[in-house]
Amino acid sequence: MDKLQRRFFRLTLLNILSNVTVPLVGLVDTAMLGHLPQIRFLAGVALASVLFEYLYWSFGFLRMGTTGMTAQAVGRQDDRELGLILYRSLALALGIAALILLLHPLLARAGFAVLSGSAEVEAAGRDYFSGRIWGAPAVLCNFVLLGWFLGREESGRVLWLNVVANLANVALNYLFIIHLQMAALGAGIASMLSQYLMLMLGLILFWKTGRKRRWRWKEVLEREKLLVLLRLNSDILFRTLGLITTFGVFVNFSALLGTGVLAANAILQRLLSLASFAIDGAAFASESLSGIFLGQKDRRSLRRLVALSLGVSLALAIAFILGMLLTGSLPFRLLTSHREVIALASDFRLWLFVTLLFGSIAYSFDGIFLGMTAGRLLRNSMLVSALLVFLPLAVAAVLWESNRLLWAGLVAFMISRGALLGFFGRKLLR
Repeated sequence: MDKLQRRFFRLTLLNILSNVTVPLVGLVDTAMLGHLPQIRFLAGVALASVLFEYLYWSFGFLRMGTTGMTAQAVGRQDDRELGLILYRSLALALGIAALILLLHPLLARAGFAVLSGSAEVEAAGRDYFSGRIWGAPAVLCNFVLLGWFLGREESGRVLWLNVVANLANVALNYLFIIHLQMAALGAGIASMLSQYLMLMLGLILFWKTGRKRRWRWKEVLEREKLLVLLRLNSDILFRTLGLITTFGVFVNFSALLGTGVLAANAILQRLLSLASFAIDGAAFASESLSGIFLGQKDRRSLRRLVALSLGVSLALAIAFILGMLLTGSLPFRLLTSHREVIALASDFRLWLFVTLLFGSIAYSFDGIFLGMTAGRLLRNSMLVSALLVFLPLAVAAVLWESNRLLWAGLVAFMISRGALLGFFGRKLLR
């Protein structure tokens, strides 16, 4: 095993350990809510989570853009810019968070007006929203800190952040959902408090890096650097909006097909998320290394990295599929005690497998091009796949009341993303 492979596998392993804690906590939330006497709490949280995908992950560029720019600064050995990237991104994160908190009543009203669900499901979703929304400043600042540590190949720090925060989230979920019987509201409060704990730990870890240099606002707000940051972030924003919209439409259209279908698809999507976060361990390693290699102008290592990332991502997807086949319906029974939901989820798990297999290719290319800060390529491939491939099939699924057609749209979306990124990214890699 050569030096590149050792670096890649070390980062991948740390990132997998870190990443899987996030969906595992989501699965624990699902299990706690899924075993409550009424299924409306699980369905309501699934519905409200769509709003948070928009509110929070729309600003995922704070993590992704920070990783790519930081990694390239590391590759150039630009120590001064390394610190300023963090400060600029944190300032932007706090400004966006303040706006979210100011407008959150309007955002909730507009969001639930668009989403589809029964009155009881919507009430549970509103409870979850009102508990979780106050974590916005911590969530967005955590995006920045995670991105900065990843760009510096410090995946061990990222692992500590995610493990501590998510273990706290599990404990708080048990306290609020089970012990205090606060159901959906308790799940939201637990999520909010765990994010602030994560932020406190992140700031301590940053302090221990020894990069506490003095800086002036004039440096942080340097016009040319801000414009570069905003251009990159706007491209990643539209890329992320396309991804969130696809999964948001998937959940919302699931609700139109019935509460049982919504609950089953929510469980399958949780499992897809678990596998995706594991595969993102390789994608995050690719982000760190592709940015560094680009900063060093090392194209040979960059091309080797692409082949390595694709192979590992596919292997991880296949390993997850084999694990699901061996365990049968056990994962579904752990997540809910409602037999009709278990039966539906079992019927559609093959669609989950196909989605994941093709999705692993797209996730791998995402990591490579995020590290290279190729925002426009990522944006264009995402918008074409979401608007021209997935959306028509999803609309047809609702018209014909077919959950299979809805899943077929998600599979086609993943195939389109991987193919477009691979085809149009060749010039960059040359």
